[in-house]
Amino acid sequence: MAANVLVGHHIPVKRSTILLMQMAGIATSTGWMATVRGKAASALRGGGFVGRVRELLRAAPALHADETPARAAGKPHYVHVACTRYLTLMHTGGRSSGDIDAGGVLPGYTGIIVRDGYGGYAHLTDALHAWCGAHLLRDLKDLYEFEPAAQSWAAEMAALLCDANHDARTARAQGHTELDADTLAALTARYRALASDGFTGNYYRQTPTAADAVRLSRRFRAFEDMILRFATNPGTAEFTNNEAERSIRPVKVQMRSSGGCWRTLEGLADFALVHSYLSTATKWGIDKLDALKRLFTTGPWLPPALTPTPPAA
Repeated sequence: MAANVLVGHHIPVKRSTILLMQMAGIATSTGWMATVRGKAASALRGGGFVGRVRELLRAAPALHADETPARAAGKPHYVHVACTRYLTLMHTGGRSSGDIDAGGVLPGYTGIIVRDGYGGYAHLTDALHAWCGAHLLRDLKDLYEFEPAAQSWAAEMAALLCDANHDARTARAQGHTELDADTLAALTARYRALASDGFTGNYYRQTPTAADAVRLSRRFRAFEDMILRFATNPGTAEFTNNEAERSIRPVKVQMRSSGGCWRTLEGLADFALVHSYLSTATKWGIDKLDALKRLFTTGPWLPPALTPTPPAA
């Protein structure tokens, strides 16, 4: 129960101690409560959880990656995540390529990495990369709303991406691994025309908005393969990186509830590991309390496969 209050619900140590006494009549010290997350992390490190999830992630045809800043010991650090719909693995470090690789999932990975546009992932050349469509839609929306009369290409590009996403989702639901050749050809032609319109229509205009439009249109031209990965590989690549953003969100929730930082880097690393476990268990339909009970009694629950086995027809 103590672990569920402290770890599973992002409640600070002192408040967790008070709640445990008020709700369950269990008197503990704040010093003891402060050790709970570390004990959970230690049990996970010794129970094979990290190795199992890392093995499964590296076998996934596609995965999501992201990073978010977090302060620990008075200094800025980052929490990195690699995840799928049923798996989560976080680790801590800086923001360099070496820090990204330290999680042990992405180096040598040969599937599709769905991510944002951060250049720190560019060294992962064994994988195909997919640019998060949600980020692109936000950039297009901001540009169009600031100057709608001159940036109609941005609205049309956003509509094109949304329509293409609908086609890709339909193809995936029907078990197809690629779009119809004519549909894909029409999409690509329209995409290139709109990116060209954005560039040529703003290149000679001397305004801040025009400069932003040129940069954005250049991005669409330079990274066409990444941006359209969801359409060229609809069976595996998703349109957005929302899965990673949801999986890493507990970092921000914890920061808001406990003063915005961790006292030690070790505490941040413990948090990342324990929430990797809770996130993965939750994705498999296992209650956090049940997962923690098992962790402290018989050892950590381990995901049996990359995805659950579909029920028999």
